[in-house]
Amino acid sequence: MRIPAAIRASRRSPLLQVVKSAAATIAAWLLAGWVVPGQLPVFAAIAALLVVQPSVNQSLSKALERSIGVIVGVVIAVSLGLLLGTPSWIVLLAIVVAMLIAWVFRATPGTGNQVAISAMLVLALGSTPDYALARIVETLIGVVIGIVVNALIVPPVLTGPARRDLGLLGAELAASLDRLAAALPEPQTPQRLQELMVEVRLLRPMKDAAAASIAAGEESLTLNPRRSAHREDLREMRALLERLSPIVTQTIGMTRAYFDHYDDSIGLEPAVTAIAEQLRRAGHDVRLAVQIADVAPEPDTLTSVIPALTAPLVVKPPASGHWILIGSLMEDLRRIRGELVDED
Repeated sequence: MRIPAAIRASRRSPLLQVVKSAAATIAAWLLAGWVVPGQLPVFAAIAALLVVQPSVNQSLSKALERSIGVIVGVVIAVSLGLLLGTPSWIVLLAIVVAMLIAWVFRATPGTGNQVAISAMLVLALGSTPDYALARIVETLIGVVIGIVVNALIVPPVLTGPARRDLGLLGAELAASLDRLAAALPEPQTPQRLQELMVEVRLLRPMKDAAAASIAAGEESLTLNPRRSAHREDLREMRALLERLSPIVTQTIGMTRAYFDHYDDSIGLEPAVTAIAEQLRRAGHDVRLAVQIADVAPEPDTLTSVIPALTAPLVVKPPASGHWILIGSLMEDLRRIRGELVDED
C-alpha cells in the first residue's frame, strides 16, 4: 500500500533539527519540573517542541503564537470554571468559546487552535487559578528554552537549497538556449517541436523553486547569529536570479514564437543561422554567470571566462515571409543580451 503524501515528506528533516528538538524538550521538562513542582510539565515540553523551527525567526513566531494561545486559553478556562463550576460539558463549551474568540479577533489558525487546546487541557486537568498560573509559567519556560536552543546550537542557515535550486535553473536555462539554437537551422518534426515546448516550460517552476529557496534562505538569516557570514552569498544569489528571470521569459517566448511560426524553410534564412549562433553564445554566458556566482553543481568542464556575447547582432531584412519570426527572435535576443552584457 502506498503511503499518502499527506503523512510523508519528500525528504527527511536534518538529523540536527531532530536532536535540537529533543534537547529543548528534555531541558524544558527538567527546568519546568524544578520551577513548578507538583505536576508533569507537559505544557513546557509541548512549547519547546513546537518552538524549535527551521529558522530562528520562525521560532519567534511560533513562540508568540504558542504563548498567546496558552494565556488566552487558560484565561477562558479559569473564567468559565469560576462561573459555571466543573461539569463535564464545560470542556465542550470552553472549546466553542475559545474558537469564537479566536475568530472574532482574526487569530491565525495556529493561534486559534492553541487557545482551544489550552482551554480544554486546563479544564480537564485542573481549573484553579494556581494551576492555570503554573501552566502559563511552564509554557513560557518551554518557549524560552526552545528559542535559546534553536539560536545557540548551530542555528539553521538555508543557503544550501537556494544554491542548489539556482544552479539547476541556470543549467536548464543554458540547455534550453542550446536546444533552440540547435533546432533553428534544421527541419523539425511536430513531435520534436512539442518536446521543445514541454522542455522550455519547465523553466517557470524551476524559477519559482529558486525564488522560494532564496526567500527561505533570507528568512533563515533574520535574527540569526550566523547571518553575517552568509548575507553576501544570498545577496549574490538574489541578484543572479533577477538577471536570469527575464531571460527565462525571453527564452520561453522565443521557443513559443518558433513553434507558432515554424515551417520547413525557416532554416534557409541567413539570419536564422546567425541567431542560432547568438543563442549558443547566450547559453555560454548564462553558464558563466552561474559559475561566477558559485552556485552551479560541480561541472565536468569549466566554462570559458570570456563572455561570448561580445557585440550586438546585425542582420539584413529576411528575404521571405519569415520577418515576423525573425523580428520576434531578434527582439528577444536583444533583451537577453541586455541582461547578460554590462553595457557600461
